[in-house]
Amino acid sequence: MGERSDHPQGPGAAEDSGAQEIEATVVLGLRITNWPALRAAAIAAVEELDFEGIDPAGQRRELLREVAEDANAALGALLHPDRLVAAIPGVEAVGGTLEISVTEDFAPDFAELFPLDGEEEEGGNAAGDWTLTPRTACLLHAQLLGLADAAYDDLDEHEHEDEPVTDGEEADWTVFGRLPQRTWRLHRNWRRAMARTFDDLADDLALGEWPLPRCLAEEIALRMALVDARTLLGAQPESVADMMGDLPADLYDYDWDGCHDELFGVYGPDDGDPELTAEQRAELLLTATHPEGWFLNYDDAEERDAQRGYRR
Repeated sequence: MGERSDHPQGPGAAEDSGAQEIEATVVLGLRITNWPALRAAAIAAVEELDFEGIDPAGQRRELLREVAEDANAALGALLHPDRLVAAIPGVEAVGGTLEISVTEDFAPDFAELFPLDGEEEEGGNAAGDWTLTPRTACLLHAQLLGLADAAYDDLDEHEHEDEPVTDGEEADWTVFGRLPQRTWRLHRNWRRAMARTFDDLADDLALGEWPLPRCLAEEIALRMALVDARTLLGAQPESVADMMGDLPADLYDYDWDGCHDELFGVYGPDDGDPELTAEQRAELLLTATHPEGWFLNYDDAEERDAQRGYRR
């Protein structure tokens, strides 16, 4: 839908339109169906921008943070008038503004993404197999996003290139101080990749998929999120209840043992001692593998998009 004023008509329109200024109004109704894809596109768009002023790198970093965390900011980066006009030959932008309004905060609908088989019966999935319930998915998603935020905050607060985590000061690092000591002196790019694993698993949940680790780093990320979810539920049950809102309840809600049984070991090596659990086999592999190799995809797992970018 659009409105155009002073639009020349007739056979001489092409010649007369050279100096014509046109004001166009476009109204769009949009529904976000794939937040990870939108975020990746917005991050790529920001990476291509030229920033001027006192701190171009800081401006880029801040905008990258905004588009990675806020769907409205991501849309703003992609729908900016200058970006749209640049794709149209024969015109240049002489001005313009962009306004985005939303009817509600963007958040995955976990009740729709993880439907319960027995929802119509009181008690939900009382007679069914184990499933990742809407409430468990919601809480796990929140913890994964929180860990990603904290990991990037660690990087922002320790800006010195490759500053190591030191013994006795690991509490200064919200996320990286919790990792095995052999990772404490690794470089910034490794830490960014580790931070991204939390977002990758959160994106799986936002798409209605179980967060199945596809590499050793994601094994660690999911373990940390499960620990934090269990801790938050035990320490602040009322806050968790408020977070759940109207999500349907189920007998399998917050079944952390079930999460460990069902989410680990779907991908990855299954050889070795059959008496070992999937997590124990992964632990042995973690010990035997240099941390640089923790991001290598399991052979039987689908590769993640190499162009997905980073939150910051």
